[in-house]
Amino acid sequence: MKNALTPRTNINSEGKIAYHEGFQAWNTIRLKKELFEEFPQLKEKRSKFSYKLIYPRDVKAFEEFIKEIKKSQTKTMPILMWLYKVN
Repeated sequence: MKNALTPRTNINSEGKIAYHEGFQAWNTIRLKKELFEEFPQLKEKRSKFSYKLIYPRDVKAFEEFIKEIKKSQTKTMPILMWLYKVN
C-alpha cells in the first residue's frame, strides 16, 4: 500500500542529479535540507519509498493531467520538477 507524503507548507527547492559510479548510471537525485525537514520520515533508513514520474510532452497534456487530478479529488499534490542541463 502506498501512502503519499504531504507537506505542511509550500516547498521551493533546487538540487542536483549525480552520476553513481557503482551503478554506472545517473540515478542519484540529491534532496535539499528543506525536504528532509518537511518529510522527516525520509531519514528512516529501514523505510522504503517509491515514486511515480509523469512528464507530459506539452502544455495540453499537462492541462489534461491537471483535470484528472481535479476529478479524482485526491488530497495529495504532485511535485513539479524541472530538469536543467548545467554548464
